[in-house]
Amino acid sequence: MNDDSNNCIFCKIAKKELQTQIVFENEEFIAFNDIKPVSPVHTLVIPKKHYKNLLEVNDVPMLGKLFLTACDVAKKQGLDEGFRTVINTGDNGGQTVHHLHLHILGGRFHKWPPG
Repeated sequence: MNDDSNNCIFCKIAKKELQTQIVFENEEFIAFNDIKPVSPVHTLVIPKKHYKNLLEVNDVPMLGKLFLTACDVAKKQGLDEGFRTVINTGDNGGQTVHHLHLHILGGRFHKWPPG
């Protein structure tokens, strides 16, 4: 982990230093409900290892596991009819917490383009 992880709110959640409603956890990932949901289901899946954003990742197997974990979490939340996944990258991409995280959005129809 790099120096950014010391003050990272998501790292603190992964280390159980901050409480949240955890919906899934294994050795590599943790998933929890977003505190400002934009859909009836709005869950974040994060790697426990700190990566600032998608541009910092060179671990292809981890990325594959991240998406498979997101699918498992979505199914467990009853989103079999569909859901949206989003990864915001950097400030211009709308990333507000600088720890790689994947949003699972479901429970309603999502139009395209978003907005």
